[in-house]
Amino acid sequence: MDAEIRKLAEELLRRGSETLSPRERRVLHLIARRRHITRDFNEVAAEQASFGDWLADRVAAVGGSWSFVIGFGLFLLAWTVLNTELLGRWHEAFDPYPYIFLNLILSMLAAIQAPIIMMSQNRQAAKDRLAAALDYEINLKAELEIMSLHEKLDRLRAEHIEALLARQAEQIELLHRLTAHATAGGATDRP
Repeated sequence: MDAEIRKLAEELLRRGSETLSPRERRVLHLIARRRHITRDFNEVAAEQASFGDWLADRVAAVGGSWSFVIGFGLFLLAWTVLNTELLGRWHEAFDPYPYIFLNLILSMLAAIQAPIIMMSQNRQAAKDRLAAALDYEINLKAELEIMSLHEKLDRLRAEHIEALLARQAEQIELLHRLTAHATAGGATDRP
């Protein structure tokens, strides 16, 4: 199979197989075996994902949604009303104004949520790089296949022109013989 890859590298990429990147070698290998190169991006990304990656994506998806913003806004409103109006009127409030305990909870939540969202953003960047790499492989294979088709068409066109020229040469030779025969036969028929 290495000889086939070497041959394809020289024919299609116009360079030796030792200078190929692993991705180019993979594409040429699949071309040689006449295999599809497309892979489902989601499957490849899922294969490479760890549990932490999945969890970071889920936290970022929940934390970056309108339902979280609205739900958290309702929680803050309920906390404020509970500690100011209800508990403050009947007896000592659990977390009276200026809500220091609520501030502590929000700070801890932000301290945990920010790095998790950053991990998810890094994972999304890695997914984008993977998608670009898969697109590159597909584009490279398509380009190489098109170049191969052009070479085949050029070869067929050259063979067709050679056949036409050979047939034309035969017809010219036949015409020369016919004219030579006609002139030789026409000279004897005249008085």
